[in-house]
Amino acid sequence: MTTVRLSSRRLSSDILSEIEELSGQNLYACYQCGKCSAGCPLGFAADLLPHQIMRLLQLGMTKEVFASQAPWLCVACMTCATRCPKGVDVAKVMEAIRTIQLREGRGALQVFSPPAELVAEVPQLATVSAFRKLSF
Repeated sequence: MTTVRLSSRRLSSDILSEIEELSGQNLYACYQCGKCSAGCPLGFAADLLPHQIMRLLQLGMTKEVFASQAPWLCVACMTCATRCPKGVDVAKVMEAIRTIQLREGRGALQVFSPPAELVAEVPQLATVSAFRKLSF
């Protein structure tokens, strides 16, 4: 486990501001109840759960978030938004993360050559969502 030193510069970066602007969500409203992760239909396949993504963003750990496959697996089913007691729409945050990565020419999901084991485990909705995500 790596040690991260918190600083005001890390907690108020341009990337975090851009994520908030694109998603229309307050990243710091999340108080880590975990209801979003408990209801996530793809939580079993993700390397990070929705509440973990939110915490990493709150801590300014954007490199870890951008290295994660979780934003690319999110199917925007809105379960997280429905369950959140603070009204945070994590699916919109995931969409903002994907948008930033696509604008930078980075995309973690290769929908034309998915591994066979992934095809067997991931719901069809995830594949359809992947095509939508790459059509910016």
